[in-house]
Amino acid sequence: MENHGPAVSRHGLDEQGLGGVARALWNLPAARLYEEAVRRGEAWISRDGALVCHTGEFTGRSPHDKFVVEEAGSRDEIWWGKVNRPFSTERFDALLHKVRRHLAGADVFVFDGYAGADPRHRLKVRVITETAWQSLFASNMFVREHDPAALAEFRPDFVVLDAMNYRADPEVDGTRSSTFILLGISHRMVLIGGTQYAGEIKKSIFTVMNYELPRRGVFPMHCSANYGRDRDDVALFFGLSGTGKTTLSADPERTLIGDDEHAWSPDGVFNMEGGCYAKVIRLSREGEPDIWDASHRFGTILENVDIDPETRRLDLDSARLTENTRSSYPITHLRNCDPAGVAGHPKDIVFLTCDAYGVLPPLARLTEAQAMYHFLSGYTARVAGTERGVTEPTATFSTCFGSPFLPLQPSVYAHMLGEKMAQHHARVWLLNTGWTGGPYGVGSRMRLALTRRLVHAVLSGDLAGVATEPDPRFGLAIPVAVEGVPGEVLRPWRSWSDRAAYDAAAVRLARLFVENFEQFAAEVTPEVRAAGPAL
Repeated sequence: MENHGPAVSRHGLDEQGLGGVARALWNLPAARLYEEAVRRGEAWISRDGALVCHTGEFTGRSPHDKFVVEEAGSRDEIWWGKVNRPFSTERFDALLHKVRRHLAGADVFVFDGYAGADPRHRLKVRVITETAWQSLFASNMFVREHDPAALAEFRPDFVVLDAMNYRADPEVDGTRSSTFILLGISHRMVLIGGTQYAGEIKKSIFTVMNYELPRRGVFPMHCSANYGRDRDDVALFFGLSGTGKTTLSADPERTLIGDDEHAWSPDGVFNMEGGCYAKVIRLSREGEPDIWDASHRFGTILENVDIDPETRRLDLDSARLTENTRSSYPITHLRNCDPAGVAGHPKDIVFLTCDAYGVLPPLARLTEAQAMYHFLSGYTARVAGTERGVTEPTATFSTCFGSPFLPLQPSVYAHMLGEKMAQHHARVWLLNTGWTGGPYGVGSRMRLALTRRLVHAVLSGDLAGVATEPDPRFGLAIPVAVEGVPGEVLRPWRSWSDRAAYDAAAVRLARLFVENFEQFAAEVTPEVRAAGPAL
């Protein structure tokens, strides 16, 4: 095996059983990775300098192909079920052996870096890939180590081995399909194959951190974060994909800490990542100038964005390949960010939902019990099949706003949130970025300018003394007035032309909440159980 690169660890790939690869290319800078990616036919360079990659069949995560290895050291802690399905140690070892044989005689790319901006709580991560562009993705998304001496001594705590071109045999290997994402906690390895989608790398390590950090008394969170006047004026934005985490945290009047994954330690909040992974479908320069600029720069990876083969001009409005077009860039591509990624304790916590039913208010203050209820619920609504004219919203409940990435019982994370809120007196809000005046197909999507106005009112403290009135179905405290926001928008039942239709939709959504929460009813206090909607 030949080792090349500006910083090669003395703890080489033989420690991962990969001594048979032809060449290991270590910690290459972005320019070198660009050259390798283009030379190998992996990507195109856009006219603005971004690297454009198409991921083939898989343009998003494959949650049904993800398994957790059933190991003696962690078996009793795992939240087994639909999210975490068991995979035997014997089959993991056998598949790992096949992947090692697959990579024998091939070139691989190695990135060494960290998950976690706070050195006291970070995890040393090694990402081994078959492609140069995925190595650049790892360099963008994780915290980079710039000291060659530290890289020369780097020994990983956890390894991601991504053999995207290896396809499993389900009948022999015990996988669901030819694709697999296997988390081996005791093996200290994530094994990926059969998918080119790089988001699996990022989210697999987030899952690892969701296992590791609670054991250290640190609360991992699927949220974005920023701060205002100083590092003690912190806000968190929890939410599922498409609810606005990235957009709303990229505020020109505040400093971005990170856009997706954070942790809350005894000392404050820190970013788990070193970059951003923004959705860019129909991204506009006017609406989101910082993300637009970051997505048109050298060093950025654009996944599944349409590109003209002759002019290399991007078409961000095109969903020809997928609606899930993505931009991966170092956080330093943004003008208003804090590369250190560390700040104080949050003053405000915002739960984001995109309610396509048009029922929930655009803004409401939550009590502590309501906060626990909505955190465990993790609600948003999507509209499926719009290209065929289907307008029926579909409710999605993802506990803790990130159930696909939770290896432990949800009560572990909910308990940590409750403790943190009580200790630091954080205010909690529900912000609906979805529909107003009716459901999808009848009403309209909440204007971004109005949503930003609501966020500003929350974070500036303008609502501290504003009176509230209860939502008639969900019991949420709605501000009676917010400067610049029409009163009928604040009260969704007034924005609908048909009050009876609103009431019917509210009952339907309330019933979905209640049915979903039955799985947690025995684990929470009576106050939390009573904090949901009334039927």
